[in-house]
Amino acid sequence: MTHERWMAKALQLAHLGLYSTSPNPRVGCVIVKDNQLIGQGWHQQAGGPHAEIHALRQAGDSARGATAYVTLEPCSHHGRTPPCADALIDAGIARVVGACGDANPQVAGQGYDKLRAAGIEVIENVLQGEARELNAGFLKRMARGLPWVRVKLASSLDGRTAMASGESQWITGAAARADVQNWRARSCAVITGVDSVLIDNPAMTVRPQDSHIEQDEHLWRQPLRVVVDSQQRLPLECRLLQQPGDVLWASTQAPLSTNREPKLGKLQQWQAPSLNGHVDLTALLKHLAQQGCNEVLVESGARLAGAFVNAGLVDELVLYQAPTLLGSQARPLLSLPFDHMQQQLRWHWHDVRQIGGDIRFILRPDNGPSI
Repeated sequence: MTHERWMAKALQLAHLGLYSTSPNPRVGCVIVKDNQLIGQGWHQQAGGPHAEIHALRQAGDSARGATAYVTLEPCSHHGRTPPCADALIDAGIARVVGACGDANPQVAGQGYDKLRAAGIEVIENVLQGEARELNAGFLKRMARGLPWVRVKLASSLDGRTAMASGESQWITGAAARADVQNWRARSCAVITGVDSVLIDNPAMTVRPQDSHIEQDEHLWRQPLRVVVDSQQRLPLECRLLQQPGDVLWASTQAPLSTNREPKLGKLQQWQAPSLNGHVDLTALLKHLAQQGCNEVLVESGARLAGAFVNAGLVDELVLYQAPTLLGSQARPLLSLPFDHMQQQLRWHWHDVRQIGGDIRFILRPDNGPSI
């Protein structure tokens, strides 16, 4: 169990980059010699040193003959930084234990091959499942050109999300709302529909004071906020455009000529391909992946959330359920055009836990790709 013990430590370090490493993966590294920890590190931000470099610097000359535990295959190519595989070789590391391979075509086994060619023993797939979970978005983007898509929902016991009038604040309690801040912070983009903007006028920003985020401010960033708006109904005076961070306005219409910019961020207009008169959601996700988005969070009304689910684009549902009843006239959880039982979509439980006075369910589709 020695390998699992040290890899678990490396994974703990990798988790420290949960909010800050994109578009890069979250990676941790520990260096061990004579069963003693002599170096450790984690990747903090894109463009900065990788986890292996931090750990090697801490280990110094003692790294010669040691074992390095790395949560992702060491890179073998020159990007913003030199190859970590070369650094491990130059330091005289005797053995590298990896958790999972890198799906980036520029690496994809070449990192391990380079280490083996240099005479370094390589052991693969130690705590592979845990490592892949941590970087599900990066791995999916590299392999399929799409980000990992979560849909966040909040409902009553009877599966309702708002009163018929649209009134919805608040169904869930403060603890659940704070938990949502953490999902936003780890996401590269947060997607909503223009109807949600018109009804709720949300800010859609990360508010660390309302969450469990403890990192220094330079180790998290505001996600890109995306508004899906086929007919360009977004009011330029809305609250969303007055907050820090960038906004992507996705419409099937040609960009508007406007000198109006958000006070603190930047407004990007993107003309999306049309699908049945609406923004093509697959095209939108591909566009976000091309911008380096690993994980996206959909926070919207029943119509847009249902469209993502019905198109088979959702990897994970994050559902907060409050112990309250809103009644049969209230709005449904998802808008899905189903008429027959054979149309039902089956999901399985991935995680269930109590958050304050509410229950948080994380579900994944039965027919979804394995991580």
